[in-house]
Amino acid sequence: MTRDLNLYFDNAATSWPKPEAVYKAAEIQMRQACGNPGRSGHTRTLEADRLIYRTREAAARLFNISDPARVVFTYNATDALNIALKGFLKAGDHVLYTAMDHNSVLRPLGRLRRDELITSTMIPCSDQGYPDLDYLEHSYRPETSLLVINHASNVTGAIAPLSDMIASAHKRGIKVLVDAAQTAGVVPIDTQKEEIDFLAFTGHKGLLGPTGTGGLYVSSGLDLNPLREGGTGSQSEMDLHPASMPERLEAGTLNSSGLAGLLEGITFILNTGVEEIQKSESHLRQYLYTKLQSINALTLYGPGDSGQAAAVVSFTLENADSGEIGYILESSYGILCRTGLHCAPLAHQAIGTFPEGTVRLSPGFFTAEKDIDYLVNALNEIVRLVSG
Repeated sequence: MTRDLNLYFDNAATSWPKPEAVYKAAEIQMRQACGNPGRSGHTRTLEADRLIYRTREAAARLFNISDPARVVFTYNATDALNIALKGFLKAGDHVLYTAMDHNSVLRPLGRLRRDELITSTMIPCSDQGYPDLDYLEHSYRPETSLLVINHASNVTGAIAPLSDMIASAHKRGIKVLVDAAQTAGVVPIDTQKEEIDFLAFTGHKGLLGPTGTGGLYVSSGLDLNPLREGGTGSQSEMDLHPASMPERLEAGTLNSSGLAGLLEGITFILNTGVEEIQKSESHLRQYLYTKLQSINALTLYGPGDSGQAAAVVSFTLENADSGEIGYILESSYGILCRTGLHCAPLAHQAIGTFPEGTVRLSPGFFTAEKDIDYLVNALNEIVRLVSG
């Protein structure tokens, strides 16, 4: 087989390639317009302010957020989730989460439990990655204050029944935090229609932006204690952090170069249409899943119906280490993927692949069918090699 060093199947970790405008905007901002937003009155600072506001507006449009000031920029989804969890929860609260949650949720909750500030209950999931809604209905307590929903699993791709889960929580007066790390930009998200209380997203995956960018939406009427406090460029005479949004949850200099790239990524998505992107990625996932099914030695994990999943497929090969398979794919075929536990140990326990993990393949909007054909041919050769 001809080796191609540009076959990238790790979009669930970081999307690549990005639209050309993303690269150019980040570079231009760094080279020509790198003023410190909100910190001065000169033209570069004012342009940085305008850039950041345009990015807020674009994110608000993408997620149907009526007030762009309710969009807070963060370093990534992990940062956003930490701000939401540690800023909202108080001593004595009970939290519900699912087995599909990422360590960006599991570890903050683990710390809060260890410090005896909260209690929590995990909602089990099927071997495809769908939460057990009956278990959820029986898990609420009088002190339950928050339900965390992983919108789509980064291990199986399964998309959670968002509307049903939010309705279940809201009828009891419980707030909902949605982790959209795998869905923002590739699955339509309407914060108003779904009545989402908190939405955490990252910029470097489906939003096609640079690393070091992300955000948190906080619905109107809700307040969070800031995770970080410091300079905002406004109300500098105060010895307490400002109460107004978005400054309340933003401290220090924002990543304006990264946000310039993020603006172009979101603009590409808005111009292309999230529905069109989802349709394309769903087709690619189904094409990949069906091709992999033809390799009998592989065990696939996640929904067979790609209309119910993000573009993620995990597999194992009998009597073969997932890390070894990943190494062979890159070293012999130039194919990049991810192996192991994917920072989601409970998800692997749910699907029966803990502690070894899986090989995860995640095509993106710019993946071609011929790339998948090359990948499948490579896996057929590897299976013959491993099977002897």
